[in-house]
Amino acid sequence: MENASKRVEDQLDKELVVYIDGNHYPKSQAKVSVYDHGLLYGDGVFEGIRAYNGVVFKLKEHVDRLYRSAHAIMLNIPLSKEEMIQALLETLRKNKLKDSYIRLLVTRGIGDLGLDPRKCPKPSVIIITDAISLHADGAEENGITTMLSWVRRNPVDSTTHEIKSLNYLNSILAKIEANTNGYDEALCLESNGYVAEGVGENLFIVKNGELITPPPSTGALAGITAEVVVNLAVKLGYKLTVTNLTPFMLFTADEAFFTGTAMEMMPIREVNKRRIGSGKPGPVTKKLLAEFRKIIQDPANGVKI
Repeated sequence: MENASKRVEDQLDKELVVYIDGNHYPKSQAKVSVYDHGLLYGDGVFEGIRAYNGVVFKLKEHVDRLYRSAHAIMLNIPLSKEEMIQALLETLRKNKLKDSYIRLLVTRGIGDLGLDPRKCPKPSVIIITDAISLHADGAEENGITTMLSWVRRNPVDSTTHEIKSLNYLNSILAKIEANTNGYDEALCLESNGYVAEGVGENLFIVKNGELITPPPSTGALAGITAEVVVNLAVKLGYKLTVTNLTPFMLFTADEAFFTGTAMEMMPIREVNKRRIGSGKPGPVTKKLLAEFRKIIQDPANGVKI
């Protein structure tokens, strides 16, 4: 038994650890049951969070959103918000990470092969702290290519992306289409044909110096990074309109960009082979991006590790 414990301790020194239900395991030993309803049915919620230079950006806002998502699917998280925050910070400390992408998950827990969530007596909490890279170097300076996918965003009375659940097949299918057609990312329409969001990002366009973004009624997630950009835009004096976006409005925009925790803020240079503006990040996008970089490095905008 002592030898087994020693082996685990040795691995803790050599590789990242993952938090699972109160314990930390080496990445190679971090496992969930095949009977976990998060695996069997995508039954759970999650958050993607970033740490910059020893500060977890908008941590409390992310944790609040996690608990809202859990409430919407009647999932009782077994930790208080403060306990969740401390578990996340401790995992970062154990991994000695000052800059990290953090994946916080709560699954329905272990049940049986049926759908009934009452068979899952205890939800499971998982915290992964690692790195993430979505696009090649230079994407932020040059912009990325996108396409409108055939995959429609789930409606608001369905498994809507307003709930940040583990069920992301809708996005995966759109991402597959982008991959097979040689685009960097995909954009999803809602059931009436309005543009909702990317596969995991909020969308903004710029027209005549005005920012326009779709409303949550399209089924898009209320993004925390998007809220930061909205506040920046207001502070800088840009007009912001929240309204339905048609594909035509997107094709003829002066500028366009994505926002999201993993992607941060990413310019779009092309949609379905239509060049957006000059085909390069425009002045409004570049100004917002520069200010966004300052915001994420400000310790006042997060929780210190």
